[in-house]
Amino acid sequence: MRIIFSRKGFDSAAGGGASPIIDGCPISLPIPAGTASVTSYGALGLGEYASAASRGRLGAGDLCHHDPMFREDNTCVFGQCGAAQTHLERQGVGIGDVFVFFGLFREEMPDGSWDQPHHRIFGYLEIDDVIALAPGAPQELVELGHPHALAMHHRNDVIYRGEGRTARYASPALRLTVPEGPPSLWYRPAWLKRGGLTYHDRPERWKRGGRLQSVARGQEFVADIGRRQAPRDWLSGIIAAINRS
Repeated sequence: MRIIFSRKGFDSAAGGGASPIIDGCPISLPIPAGTASVTSYGALGLGEYASAASRGRLGAGDLCHHDPMFREDNTCVFGQCGAAQTHLERQGVGIGDVFVFFGLFREEMPDGSWDQPHHRIFGYLEIDDVIALAPGAPQELVELGHPHALAMHHRNDVIYRGEGRTARYASPALRLTVPEGPPSLWYRPAWLKRGGLTYHDRPERWKRGGRLQSVARGQEFVADIGRRQAPRDWLSGIIAAINRS
């Protein structure tokens, strides 16, 4: 089994700022649409938040890359392609593996100010289905308006689908960044050791005190946990924290 730490949503490079935590609820802002999209920030009720996070560069009328797409039936539809998808393929990611989506967030304080940005997990997807889009996108995904179904992004374009939800509460258990920051300095779970997470092989990234200096670039970081119980217990706790209402 594999756990994939998947970076998604606004940050300083994509969108221009952190996604907000409003009244204790993390709101992951999709990145601006680079290719086909039929979904605007306004259609998702995110126009005001996108404008604030981007310092006015984006607004309700701008199209966004609505992906991952969390649905009301508690499923998630997520597309990947190009080098990131090649990496997932090489790591053997498939049915039964789990994406944990994380991004850059900051919380609105009671006085209207904002705390320091930090990385946190905001959703998950348990893979039940993997759909290659090269032969053509299923009509149901086209009708859903998923951006990867509307137009091929790359010849290896793929849709992952399965049970998935997004957090409604910014649980401390979902925070990755250490209290003193910066955002890329994480507390890592005890089961995650050097050599156990792709793109993080350099020894200086694995610091004392159970901390990890995460890479600044990249989307999909894969931990092959095999049959170990400790990572499964951690993942169960993460999913429980996400499902907390």
